[in-house]
Amino acid sequence: MTQSLEALTRQVEGMESIHSVVHTMKTLSVINSAPYEQAARAIQDYHRTILDGLHGFFTGTGGPDLTPYATGRRHIVVFGSDHGLCGTYNEAIAAHVAEAIVRNAEIVCVGAQMADALRERGLAPLHVFLPAASVDGLARLANFLTQHIDTVQQSGQPQDVTVELAYVSRDANGVQTPGIVPLLPLSAELVADLRATPWKSRARPMFSMPPQTLFRGLIRAHVFASLVRAAADAMLAENAARLALMQQAERSVEDRLDLLRTDANTLRQDQITTELLDVIVGFEALRAANRRAHPADVKGRTSE
Repeated sequence: MTQSLEALTRQVEGMESIHSVVHTMKTLSVINSAPYEQAARAIQDYHRTILDGLHGFFTGTGGPDLTPYATGRRHIVVFGSDHGLCGTYNEAIAAHVAEAIVRNAEIVCVGAQMADALRERGLAPLHVFLPAASVDGLARLANFLTQHIDTVQQSGQPQDVTVELAYVSRDANGVQTPGIVPLLPLSAELVADLRATPWKSRARPMFSMPPQTLFRGLIRAHVFASLVRAAADAMLAENAARLALMQQAERSVEDRLDLLRTDANTLRQDQITTELLDVIVGFEALRAANRRAHPADVKGRTSE
């Protein structure tokens, strides 16, 4: 069914408004990524300092026994998004977690939409935390999660709890992949590396506070830094997913706009052509009527 020029014009104006919104969202995704990237680099430097502290602790004391118990409890923190317009971001993480976890694993998640995605997979989160709305909220979220992990560990032996982080991260090539990263207890590779790395100073590290208290403080700082880094990486991946989705939407809107503008221009040209033909036909009709009404005048002008 042929549309009127007015209807096509309204559609063009509507698509131009949608294009403006999509372009704005794409720009915001790029702008929002920069602070989270800076936060990720900053917390990485802080985390490196914590690892240096653990290195000094293991050098000075040899470290406590970190052998996990055979019947460990698995606790997974899943980072999701509540901001929307990022495609199947939550669903991809939920699917990966559902494939990787074992039965009776304890799950807490960040984001109500992430909780819904997990429930659709038959996984019921024990707790749901609000995601960070800005870079300033990363530390707040990490504090809440650290307190929750402290509570979980206090309910049993620390070695009895295995804590893992599930989130989407980007590799060096910008490819986004959901993964589950171990957090507690410290990985055997990390502990072996800390113990095997020689201390660079001639003086062995010394400390005045009780070793267990110092170790708990270092582990808590390690957990906090890891949670901030995971939250920042998750926000980076979320904005990257939103950017890719907005770029795809922008191309679709531009293609639709081109079609609508072409149809509108064609219809406008057809209307102009029709109006010109009507004028020409009307003019010829008037000339013919004038000839029939005054044949003598026409013959006289012809003879002259």
